[in-house]
Amino acid sequence: MAAGRGRMHLECRYNRKMLLEGIFAATTTPFYPDERIYFRKIEANVAHYSRSLLSGMIVLGSTGEAVMLNDSESRDVMRAAVEAAAPDKVMVAGVGRESVKATLTLAEAAAELEYDAVLVRPPSYYLGNMTPPAVLNYFRSIADRSPLPVILYNIPKCVPLQIPIDVIAELANHPNIIGIKDSSGSVERIQASVAATKNAFRRTVPVTEVFEAVTARMIKTKPGTARSFVSAGELAGGAAVATAPQAVPLKTRRKEVGFQVLCGAGGAVLESLKLGATGAILAFGACAPQACQEIYLAWKDHDVALATEKQQRIAAANKRIVGDFGIAGIKYACDFNGFFGGRTRSPILGLTAEEKAEVEGLLTEMRN
Repeated sequence: MAAGRGRMHLECRYNRKMLLEGIFAATTTPFYPDERIYFRKIEANVAHYSRSLLSGMIVLGSTGEAVMLNDSESRDVMRAAVEAAAPDKVMVAGVGRESVKATLTLAEAAAELEYDAVLVRPPSYYLGNMTPPAVLNYFRSIADRSPLPVILYNIPKCVPLQIPIDVIAELANHPNIIGIKDSSGSVERIQASVAATKNAFRRTVPVTEVFEAVTARMIKTKPGTARSFVSAGELAGGAAVATAPQAVPLKTRRKEVGFQVLCGAGGAVLESLKLGATGAILAFGACAPQACQEIYLAWKDHDVALATEKQQRIAAANKRIVGDFGIAGIKYACDFNGFFGGRTRSPILGLTAEEKAEVEGLLTEMRN
């Protein structure tokens, strides 16, 4: 009986389940040549993504070189990004650290900045101690105290620890854990995660009239008082003028959602959607958001043939740029494709001239 009351208390406290559908860009963190953070380029990128059909953005994930930033820098990057974002975009902050305490400190900072959710990877430095019970305790401890909903993050390429499927199934029943980003590239894991969490408790959430996510920031922004962001690039042109938006009441519907599985591998988006994933969080979305979005839109239109064509279109570029070149490849692809990537932080090396030419060739048919 006491356990039941405790669960009800948690569900009331964390009644913030939200929709995670569509394509999300995993954003980069631009740097000056001396490795200082280039905040104006962050603002310009986020403003650019905000004008797209993306569902939202992930700030300070692996693509954002989160492990290269200290906590003060991380807060500053989160602030710059969220202040430049349109209120109808879901904003997620990567806050994973090696300890529960450090992770919660950043989660609290994200909440103060009005993010919608946090993305949390498992700790791995003391890998030998990260048994399934320890991983379960880590995520539960964070979810119990995080002021924002938690999205689990499985990325074995960077963190040598796969979150066990049975642990995911257990965590899916926590009222403050709303989904997982799986970047393993394994559609078998996507399928297993969907199957293991299909009976997780479900809850109705607010959505727009066209069944898109309603964010906490969107609800908080009153009609007629929403901020109008003008990017640094637009200001430099001297022609941009911020005007008060016209008052339009926010009309919502309700939709039932359970635990949501998101694909984190650009080469597996369509297959993941077929297996029950609700969307994808993609590094390739940072440099080619439209090409990624077209896969999802074709799938939603039930045009599997077109979705297959769109998936195949990005296959080679995603594999080479994201899979082989990594952060340096993604950043140069952003520079080439109308965004701002900039340099990587040491010790990650930039691309050679030959590699840059290869990236340009791969993106020739995917210009934004």
